[in-house]
Amino acid sequence: MVLYHHGAAIQPCVTKHGKAFVARASILAEDGEATSLGNLGEFASQEGAFAFAVRSATAFVDGEPLPRSPFELAQAA
Repeated sequence: MVLYHHGAAIQPCVTKHGKAFVARASILAEDGEATSLGNLGEFASQEGAFAFAVRSATAFVDGEPLPRSPFELAQAA
């Protein structure tokens, strides 16, 4: 699903990681510049991860600080 915010195309993405859902987002600005926000955090529900991806992407487009996720992904050793 692609959403539009202030002329930028936002593509939120949710993937499964074990029993959690990982939020991600990609942004295509009006000038054609593409940005990936990468892994934004883990969530207990798909809906929560999706909502967080949208919130993070709109904050990025607006030039605001990205929100902090409730959990961070564990780093592989």
